[in-house]
Amino acid sequence: MASACSIRVRGVVQGVGFRPFVYRLACANTLNGWVLNAEEGVEIHLEGAETGLEAFVRDLKTQPPPAASIAEIDVRPAEATGLHEFTIRTSQRRERPTVRISPDLPVCDECLKELFDPADPRYWYPYINCTNCGPRYTVVLGLPYDRPNTTMKDWRLDDYCSAEYANPGNRRFHAQPLACPACGPSYHLQPALHSRFQPDHLQPDNNETTGGSESSIHRAAEILRAGEILAVKGLGGYHLACDARNPAAVATLRDRKYRKEKPFALMVRDVERAHALVELSSEAEALLTSVARPIVLAPARIELSGVAPENVELGVMLPYTPLHHLLFAAGGPEVLVMTSANRSSEPIAYEDEDALQGLAGIADSFLIGQRPIARRVDDSVARAGAFGPIVLRRSRGYAPGAVASLPAEGPVLTLGADLKNTITLVVDGQAFVSQHIGDLDHYQSLRAFHETIEDMVSMYKVPWDELLLVHDLHPQYLSTAHAATLGVPQSHAVQHHRAHVASVLAERGEWTKRVVGVSFDGTGYGDDGSIWGGEIFVGSVQQGFDQVAHLRRAALAGGDAAAHYPAQAAAGFLAQIHNLPDVLASPFAFPERYRNAMELVRKDVRTFATTSVGRLFDAAASLLGFTREVTFEGQAAMWLEQLARSAPLKEPYPFPFIGRELDFRPLLRAVVLDRIRGRDIREIARSFQLGIAQGLRNALTGISRSHGLDTVVLSGGVFQNELLLEDLKSMLAEGERSLQVWTNHAVPPNDGGISLGQAALAAFGQFDTIQQPGEHPSESSHA
Repeated sequence: MASACSIRVRGVVQGVGFRPFVYRLACANTLNGWVLNAEEGVEIHLEGAETGLEAFVRDLKTQPPPAASIAEIDVRPAEATGLHEFTIRTSQRRERPTVRISPDLPVCDECLKELFDPADPRYWYPYINCTNCGPRYTVVLGLPYDRPNTTMKDWRLDDYCSAEYANPGNRRFHAQPLACPACGPSYHLQPALHSRFQPDHLQPDNNETTGGSESSIHRAAEILRAGEILAVKGLGGYHLACDARNPAAVATLRDRKYRKEKPFALMVRDVERAHALVELSSEAEALLTSVARPIVLAPARIELSGVAPENVELGVMLPYTPLHHLLFAAGGPEVLVMTSANRSSEPIAYEDEDALQGLAGIADSFLIGQRPIARRVDDSVARAGAFGPIVLRRSRGYAPGAVASLPAEGPVLTLGADLKNTITLVVDGQAFVSQHIGDLDHYQSLRAFHETIEDMVSMYKVPWDELLLVHDLHPQYLSTAHAATLGVPQSHAVQHHRAHVASVLAERGEWTKRVVGVSFDGTGYGDDGSIWGGEIFVGSVQQGFDQVAHLRRAALAGGDAAAHYPAQAAAGFLAQIHNLPDVLASPFAFPERYRNAMELVRKDVRTFATTSVGRLFDAAASLLGFTREVTFEGQAAMWLEQLARSAPLKEPYPFPFIGRELDFRPLLRAVVLDRIRGRDIREIARSFQLGIAQGLRNALTGISRSHGLDTVVLSGGVFQNELLLEDLKSMLAEGERSLQVWTNHAVPPNDGGISLGQAALAAFGQFDTIQQPGEHPSESSHA
């Protein structure tokens, strides 16, 4: 008599060839039954010999499809019904979906081989894909993941594609974005009709559109070789591309895009060419070639004029779509600038009409694909760090994967922070973190924020009245204001820096472990209403975190606006330095803005108390010569780190930990004195960086000893400073007390990880309220 079992598989198991894999595995073990896509994942019913069932379950666990990620397999006995074959059934919809949506996948080697095979029907077809590769998150419109729920729903398969789609032995079996040149979408090249940078009589005469994918791609390669700017429609939006070795083209792109100094990302054909551009460690190469295909930051081997000004690193990525490979094959430049198609700081353009209008005057031509993009998804950015890989921008290739399993009783929606925003939706305990959205003070980013909330909640069919809604403690954040408009009955706040620390523990599923948590960044609303940014906590996710130490307070003239002007930020710090020389004079040459800021500090007008380590870095950078306005977030601190990297190891400046405070006064005084003495600014930067690391090391050693703790958590934007992490790792290894250090890996240490930390604390009811005057932060900050 046949045995039977029922299997439920959860994880990334839809859109990755899982059902065909199950079909082949069942047939190989002479089993009958069925498999289907369901809201929670994949459901399987098997009937046959006990040995076949055991072999099936074993291989299911150990040999899943390469793009699949199994989170849970539930095997239960079932009743045999006398089935005589194994079939793939139509997807079912019974309850709320909780399946994990697959991130977009890079084109696989098998598809690439066919792409360049003249005898293959998909020769030079830019939309080639199979169940092992291709678009997923950027084409899915709803769950379950079937073709009618994707942006490919309007293209009917021809006989050739239908035969592959219906054949369980074919790797395109039930590949939802499946298409070929005869039945699928194509690309065309369209010149920009009008440039606002040129008068009418100088506008190009050739406004002819090039049709046909192959002809369009060859023409696009010619345009790139000629030094022009090309807008290219990709998986999650448009890129602006140009020849990275053409300084004039790069300068033109910077000018048109209003991107003065922020580094551009590069794309190269293969790993060998990447090695020629940057120094790739084995860890960095593993990131570069990983299924996520992120932009990887690595030390530059060569200088490319205008690509990454005043930066010793380059951001490099490999081709991940068939179109990218075709552009290189068509003779496109060996190294391409490939940057998000937008004006500076706006979100990536992804809808054709918006791109044509919004990029007018930036792009000379547009390479436009017919397949619609379901949602904007930018490229991810990562690096191989001192404590392991770090994701600095989590988007394509990673989103919307579940990054943690939380013990939440119901659905939770967390809205993150206003900078580098992401949101997190917790469904059935799975924390789905959105793609990078951006800075909400830009209208288009705020619109994307609203769209992403609606998108994720509707995708998983969560009733609004069932949601637990969580936002930042800052009462003036746009995300906080939006929370009030959603009409959700349960709405709470989580303090910014506690969320940073909690995000690291959430990645590890560590709810009860007590740690020393460090959160260093530029700004965050504190329990007492001041601007925090240099906080040290003790506690756990389950019990909450108490602030036990912080950077010495300084006055911040103009509040958050000081983040744009390092010299303005410096005023409140330098006001506490006794016998400070005239920094308006040489060698400092501070601008008039500093004098005005110092007047505000002295009169205590429009100043705000801050413990921001980010602003401390800005102050040091200004003392070393970075006195102009920053053109992107963190620029001054990055500049200081680059200076320090170019100097040999030096003695650290003093940064004492006294009582509950890290005292910046001796640190900055040493910078000032050495600058007056004429010491090389690179050496000063190195001693400053070492001083920060040594002061923090001393604080962590003392706090961990007094609280009997052995684990340190580091999070916040300051810990994107790789040199600081390297110094800390070295110093902590040399100390008498052995401390293990945990950092972010699945979500960014910057504000892109805030929403996950909010979700983790919300799962345990750890909410925060603004402290009343006179109360100590550790006494009444938790509600």
